[in-house]
Amino acid sequence: MIISASRRTDIPSHYSEWFLNRMKAGFVLVRNPRNFHQIRRIDLLPNVVDGIVFWTKNPLPLLDRLDELKDIMFVFQFTLTAYGQDIEPNLPAKEKFILPAFQRLSDMIGPDRVIWRYDPIFFNEKYSLAYHLDIFDKIAYALRDCTRKVTISFIDTSYREAKRNLPGMQMAASNPEDRTPNTAYRLLAEIAHSHGLEIDQCAGTANLEQFGIAQARCIDDRLFAKLLGRPIHLDKDKYQRRQCACRTSVDIGMYNTCPNGCLYCYANYNHSLVAGNHAGHNPLSPLLSGEQPPCDTES
Repeated sequence: MIISASRRTDIPSHYSEWFLNRMKAGFVLVRNPRNFHQIRRIDLLPNVVDGIVFWTKNPLPLLDRLDELKDIMFVFQFTLTAYGQDIEPNLPAKEKFILPAFQRLSDMIGPDRVIWRYDPIFFNEKYSLAYHLDIFDKIAYALRDCTRKVTISFIDTSYREAKRNLPGMQMAASNPEDRTPNTAYRLLAEIAHSHGLEIDQCAGTANLEQFGIAQARCIDDRLFAKLLGRPIHLDKDKYQRRQCACRTSVDIGMYNTCPNGCLYCYANYNHSLVAGNHAGHNPLSPLLSGEQPPCDTES
């Protein structure tokens, strides 16, 4: 079993103490996103969990305690983009804090276990294709020895959660070239390859093999099999988008709990709920937010 921690919220950045407490306890309780009163108990014991995938934009709160996870294999999906605080308002400064954190993390666990994510990509007057290419090149140069690959994707505006914030993102093509994703894919691939990085696309619909861009498998049984030195065979995750190549995993996060506040985020759709859920967080609770009332059912 692979634990996803988490597509729904940034656990390393905001809930690392809670996560480590749950690892020590050997289990976690997770609410069903579609049925708030239905709770699932997930075992976190080393003989049950093959590995953990952390999703984060800022692992700093967890870095000094990674030794507490020495008995289990884990990898990071680390998002580092060109956007400033107009789009990602609550993240520390990239150049001063986040980029050094990526480099430090790689030094601690190795470049195979830290995957750089440059997504989602969108264009507006400020974040033009030229802007993205310039920042992407600078980040790729800085991370050339810190990771093996970069995963990219364009923003998916079909998510109702992301649609709510589209006006604040002022999305628009700043020039005709920006309207052609293949142009951006080709140029991004050229930059990645020039720095010795593989590049793949997350849940993409187009075949980009002509640019040397593979299909991403962000929850990757092949990677864990390589790291663990034993076979792991997991089915495709049927609960993800059709184009997603991820293998099955169990997500232990909770929607509407991430204080990062990124405008493109699909995991937050109610700012009041985010504030309330974050305020209701107890690092000692088996639930990420709140306690378990007697009326809730556990399975």
